[in-house]
Amino acid sequence: MKAFFEAIQSLFVDFLFLPLDMLRVLELDNWWAANSISWIFILITMVATVYWIMQLNKFNKNGEEDKSSTSHSYL
Repeated sequence: MKAFFEAIQSLFVDFLFLPLDMLRVLELDNWWAANSISWIFILITMVATVYWIMQLNKFNKNGEEDKSSTSHSYL
């Protein structure tokens, strides 16, 4: 049973966390490059939020949204 858990440890430490270890080493040289993945995710989230708000405004202007108190059971 001990070998099973050591195999799981080896999988994560030696293989799956290897990209994160490389980013950790890169951070000592260049902070911006090491955090580029975070910046990419932040930009994607910002674009998705703007798109979502634009879609909400479009449906609101067309009058397609049901604003009655019976539209949701919890209201």
